[in-house]
Amino acid sequence: QVQLVESGGGLVQAGDSLTLSCAASGRTFSHCAMAWFRQAPGKEREFVAAISWSTAYTRHAVSVKGRFTVSRDNAKNTVYLQMNSLKPEDTAVYYCAADLQRAYGVPTTLRYQYDYWGQGTQVTVSS
Repeated sequence: QVQLVESGGGLVQAGDSLTLSCAASGRTFSHCAMAWFRQAPGKEREFVAAISWSTAYTRHAVSVKGRFTVSRDNAKNTVYLQMNSLKPEDTAVYYCAADLQRAYGVPTTLRYQYDYWGQGTQVTVSS
């Protein structure tokens, strides 16, 4: 079992920056690949970014590449999403997720392959 708790969401203006955190507890955090997904009202949950357990591999969605950066600190059992140059279309509930099966190598972008999810944190970007 892995428990995930996101924090750091809020209301910001376009162009601002925000850093989300996801604190993990339970099973060994360092042996999970971790990811961020987001879900806007009326839309499906979509992949945002992912990072392997060793931090050797990261992936970012095309829509956020160059603006968002995923990172993790295994000593603190925490994964981060640094979001810069935010746009109104980034407005969504952001979820972190853990993949226990594919901790090594390039992390997956497929939602169904993640085993555990947090409750989400709202990010609202005003224009």
